[in-house]
Amino acid sequence: MQTLYVVTHPQSVHHLEGRVGGWYDTPLTDRGRRQAQAIAVRLAALCADTTPSLTSSDLLRCHETAEIIGRHLSLAPRLTSDLREMSCGVAEGQPQAWLTARRLPVPDEGGLDDTGGIEGAETRRQTATRIYRAMDEIIAERADCHIVITHGFSLTFVLAWWIGMPIESLGRVNFPVTSGSITHLAEHAFWKSRTVVTLGGTSHLADLR
Repeated sequence: MQTLYVVTHPQSVHHLEGRVGGWYDTPLTDRGRRQAQAIAVRLAALCADTTPSLTSSDLLRCHETAEIIGRHLSLAPRLTSDLREMSCGVAEGQPQAWLTARRLPVPDEGGLDDTGGIEGAETRRQTATRIYRAMDEIIAERADCHIVITHGFSLTFVLAWWIGMPIESLGRVNFPVTSGSITHLAEHAFWKSRTVVTLGGTSHLADLR
């Protein structure tokens, strides 16, 4: 059975500041680092008796999460820009209110290539194309367990890739999860069926203040 654990990075500075994330590169907060430790403990239990691969977005909030997990599991993370969050162009680092006041609604048709009128913003098609590429590379690795560290909205595209959804169908899809979550994906070795075992689990964060 092939198993993936997909982690969305925990609390980052841009969350506290109320700023647009995307490729805006902020570190974890103190709380975020405690959350990452809790994630590492849970993953160590989930991945017991395996030697997983560890791949992460190269943005700092994911990189720091991967380093904490890697130290706990004695793994060196591989970093890739293909797992980054969708870029918000000129809105990155701006207050959320700045983006809310300027972003245009998604059209009834053509949502796959929509930028919302924000200069330099990525489309869903562009984001999905690079994330699908990253996941193809990860699944080709010789490991029966994979840990993937990415971002909240990027998880949508990881899940879409997992269930074989064509990129052309991604104009309106969203699988919302919270920061610091773990999503468990599994493929049956005989039937080759792919399952979303859990989506956005956060029970490992329950005891944190």
